[in-house]
Amino acid sequence: MDLGLAFTFVFRDENWLQKVLINGLIGLIPVVGQLYLLGWALEVARQVALDQYTVLPDVDFNTYLRRGFHAFVVGLVYSLPLWVLALPMVLLPMMGTALKLNEDALAAITMISSICCGGLILLYSLFMGLLLQTAYAHIAVKDTLNAGFELAEVFRLFKVAIGAWLLAFVGAFIAGLAASLIGSIACGIGIIFTMAIYFPVMGHLYGQAYRQAQMAPALNASA
Repeated sequence: MDLGLAFTFVFRDENWLQKVLINGLIGLIPVVGQLYLLGWALEVARQVALDQYTVLPDVDFNTYLRRGFHAFVVGLVYSLPLWVLALPMVLLPMMGTALKLNEDALAAITMISSICCGGLILLYSLFMGLLLQTAYAHIAVKDTLNAGFELAEVFRLFKVAIGAWLLAFVGAFIAGLAASLIGSIACGIGIIFTMAIYFPVMGHLYGQAYRQAQMAPALNASA
């Protein structure tokens, strides 16, 4: 993993400022813009994963919007267990109220369910965040929605390069935090530029991790 390259490759394109500005403006479109930027990031991931990267991708609205929508659907499905885990925090206090339990009992039920379910939600959220990177990169490489639901392959790609995916996760978190902080300058106008830089950086990290995962079997076989 080359974190330095992921954070600087955008500026190696001689037309980076123009591309960042155009894609940043597209990103301002409610909902659609965010899906587009995600798809743009996945194009970077695809090129890096397949070792085809040359320059920052040009605008391809339909392709990137479609790919971003695929990633959104996969992320939505992967997040369904969070809703299941959250149900006891809502249902148990309601049941206690319906059974006319006293306030101390209701407070105990609420506290215990919140601690137990909250802990599970936190653990699954972290796991999902790591696994979604792999699923998104797999969607980018295969360019199909179904790729995100090839769970056996997604788990395999994650398992053989877990260190790379952890680095990608941390790198993307740092990039997102930096984009938010720097973008808040000038009354938030800077976010147009910083978020349009953040997404390809994230995509580059995903692509690197995916490529390392693809190489892992060959490395293991030669060991």
